Amino acid sequence: MHLEVDGKKPIMTGGTMEKLRIGLLFGGCSVEHHVSLVSATSILGALDRERYAISLIGVDQAGGWHLIDATELEAIPGATLANVLEQPGVFLPATSGKAALRPNSLESSASGDAHQLDVIFPIIHGRGGEDGALQGLLESADVPYVGSGVLSSAAQMDKDFAKRLLAQAGIPVTPWLTFSAADLDRDGIPAAAERAETEIGLPAYVKPANSGSSIGIMRANDMPELIAAIADARRYDRKVLVEASVDGREVEVAVLGNDVPEASVVGEIRATQAFYDYEAKYADEATELIIPSDLDPDLADTIRVMAVEAYHALGAEGMARVDFLVDRETHQIYVNELNSLPGFTSVSMYPKLWEATGLAYPRLLDRLIELAIERHAFRAKLETRPPASDAQSGN
Repeated sequence: MHLEVDGKKPIMTGGTMEKLRIGLLFGGCSVEHHVSLVSATSILGALDRERYAISLIGVDQAGGWHLIDATELEAIPGATLANVLEQPGVFLPATSGKAALRPNSLESSASGDAHQLDVIFPIIHGRGGEDGALQGLLESADVPYVGSGVLSSAAQMDKDFAKRLLAQAGIPVTPWLTFSAADLDRDGIPAAAERAETEIGLPAYVKPANSGSSIGIMRANDMPELIAAIADARRYDRKVLVEASVDGREVEVAVLGNDVPEASVVGEIRATQAFYDYEAKYADEATELIIPSDLDPDLADTIRVMAVEAYHALGAEGMARVDFLVDRETHQIYVNELNSLPGFTSVSMYPKLWEATGLAYPRLLDRLIELAIERHAFRAKLETRPPASDAQSGN
C-alpha cells in the first residue's frame, strides 16, 4: 500500500481515496493505566473521522488485548472506561505460521476476524508502553507507529540512563545517585540513605528509575523520610534515584518532529503541592498551567533550544515533552526528564503547548501520524541484505 499524506485530505491508497486505518492503543498493565484511558478518550474525540477509520485496542491490567467498539467507548465516562475491557473477547497480535507476526493486523481469538491497520497510535503510559517493549513488538510487526523507537523510548523512560546520556552531551541535569536492587539488598536502605545525605544532601527527591505521572516520587526532608521514600520507590522499579533538590520553577516544552524537530512555546506549572505530584497533575484544581510562561524571553528561547538538544541527545522521534527546572535565584537551567508518550488528557501540557504555539489539537494528531508514516517509509528503504559479493564470499 502506498501512502501519501498532505495533512488535509484523506489518504490516497492504490489510486482511490480511502480512510487511513488507525489503531488507537491504550490501557496497559502499569500504574498509569487510568491516565492512558483518559488520554485515549481525548485523542478519540479529536481525530478526524473523515480521514481516519479508527480501531480501539485496549490492553487490560493483566496484559490482555481487546478490540473495543468506538461508539461504546465514546459513551463511557473516563472514570469507568476500564469496564469496556471486560466486554469483548481477548484480541492478540495475529500470527501466521509458527508465531510469526502478521504485519499491520490484529485478530480476534473469539471470532477470527482480522483488523488491518495502517498506523498504530500508542498511548500506553509507563512500563510496557513507553519503555521500548511495545515499540519492539510494533517494529517486529512492521507497522508504522507514533512516537520514538525502541532505543530512544527505553532511554527516555529510564531516568538514570537519560541523565547519563544528557550529561554526556553537555546538557545540565540535577546531581543524582542511583541505587540498584542489588545495592539495596546488599547494603540496606539506611546505608543508601546515609550515602545520599552525604553526597546529595537534604532535602532530596526520590524516584523509581522507570515510572511516570510522578507515581512513586517523594520529597525527603530528613533521614527518616529519605529511608521511607527509598523503600517506597523500590516498590515500582529495580533502580531508585535520589536527586538533589532545586528551588526551581517547573517549565515544560513540547517537541515535535523526526530529523528536524520543532519546539513549542515554554509553559510553566505552578502547583499548590510541595511538588508536581500525581494529585497535582490530575486532581488538584488549584494547579496552574501558565502558557506561555512569563519567563524572560531570552531565557525562554534558551530553554527551547535546549529542549531540541535534549531531544536529539536521546534520539527521540515523533514527539516528546521536555521538562525543566529553572533555579529561581541563579536562573540555572536543568533538564529534569523527557517523556516519549506524554499525556493527552484535557489538562495535559503537551497538546496545550502546541495549541498555544498555533497547532490545534486535531492537526497535531494529524502531524504525529504523518511523522510515523514518514519514519516507517524511510526505514523500509534501508537495505536488509548484504551486497551480492559479500554473500557469495561468505563474509
